[in-house]
Amino acid sequence: MQFFYDGQIRRYITQIIRLMSNFSYKDGDGGLKTIPVMYGDITRQVGHIIRDNSENKLPSVPRMGVYVTNLEMDRTRLADSSFVSKIHVRERAFDANNNEYLNTQGKNVTVERLMPTPYTLSLNVDIWTSNTEQKLQIMEQIMMLFNPSLEIQTTDNYVDWTSLSVVELASINFSSRTIPLGTETEVDVATLSFTTPIYISPPTKVKKLGVITHIITSIFNEQSGNIDLSQTMPELKAYQDGYENSIKLDDSGRAIRKDTDAVLGTTGINYDIYVLGSVAQIVHKGTIGGLVWNGNVDTIPNFKNGLSKIYLNREGIDAQVVGTVAINESNPYQLLIDWDEDTIPTDTVIVGPSKTSGSVDFIVDPTKFDPKDVKQLGKRLLLLKGIGSADNVDGADAWKGDSNIDLVAGENDIVEWNGTNWQVVFDASTTTDLTHITNLNTGVQYKWNGTEWLLSFEGEYRKGTWKIS
Repeated sequence: MQFFYDGQIRRYITQIIRLMSNFSYKDGDGGLKTIPVMYGDITRQVGHIIRDNSENKLPSVPRMGVYVTNLEMDRTRLADSSFVSKIHVRERAFDANNNEYLNTQGKNVTVERLMPTPYTLSLNVDIWTSNTEQKLQIMEQIMMLFNPSLEIQTTDNYVDWTSLSVVELASINFSSRTIPLGTETEVDVATLSFTTPIYISPPTKVKKLGVITHIITSIFNEQSGNIDLSQTMPELKAYQDGYENSIKLDDSGRAIRKDTDAVLGTTGINYDIYVLGSVAQIVHKGTIGGLVWNGNVDTIPNFKNGLSKIYLNREGIDAQVVGTVAINESNPYQLLIDWDEDTIPTDTVIVGPSKTSGSVDFIVDPTKFDPKDVKQLGKRLLLLKGIGSADNVDGADAWKGDSNIDLVAGENDIVEWNGTNWQVVFDASTTTDLTHITNLNTGVQYKWNGTEWLLSFEGEYRKGTWKIS
């Protein structure tokens, strides 16, 4: 890039000038007149030119002049310069012939925004007046807006994350005149000093995205009914009108037509996958991430990065877990997922002595973990092993309460510090109900199936229990 200029500082100055515009004053006849605003401070030479090089002509007043006094980097607001923010924008189609927006989707782009650099811009506003009454009228209108700052917006661009700023009134110089008055003091100048935090942004990268124009759902039809994709290659039939109301899910979460019980093939990817966090990888020959997604998702009709969705059906989850998918450009073995939070299972409420929630702070091995640093009211721990015994008269000192009471808890139990002792709030040995909790330390959700804690919806998905559409 040899040249880049976006007029960013100019927009801030222009916004300040607009902020000072459209103020009025009342003249001797009682009429209101608008006060002109211009950019630039008035030097002696410029002022002399305005008066037509004559000492007998007064300059036009009142008026206001805006000019920059300082621009410096604000190191207190510096952030990671390598950070890139991505935002997906979908526009409505525009009919240029009729000059109107249509009810269809138009251009789709991804905007990659680089971290801007913060600066502090200082400006002066000079108010020229010929008498004190003019000055008081103008200053009162301006000063009532600042308490001590006023928010401004330089652009109405949706993706411009630096458009909002504030203008703060820093100082006031009421008069430029001195006593005794000289012979060149027919114009009095009051100066208001302002500061505003601004950002200077580097160019952004705009990428075009495709758009889904139609959706085709394919039906696998085989006389044997439910089919095993690992053992057979069924005939692929296209979606037909009237099928949309006759599709249901079987016990394994696969889609079935009621009339023929044929399995609905929705992905065309004949592999298991492993989901962890916001990443899905293909499982091939027992290896996670053994195949790239490029070339596999191409078999899905109208697959589009950032628009297509993945659907997961997992045991113990009543509804599907859904997310929007895109292939990781830097690692094609990974499919990035933006989860729909509304489809993730809700944590089960667990009542404790000091709080009610569905989360734990840490998952620990009590035989290796020292809990003294987490003895805080309401802290909850999920135990990987049992600790203490009713037959032991002197348990582990680290897990004793303030009253020297031993903790007796089993494997997979959840304990909570009630302010004086550790107390069991979830007894795994007596709980058979499906329970969901979130580990606040990692953000990972787990479920209790009556026997063990498992990843809630993360983990391995066999073919037929997931789909991309």
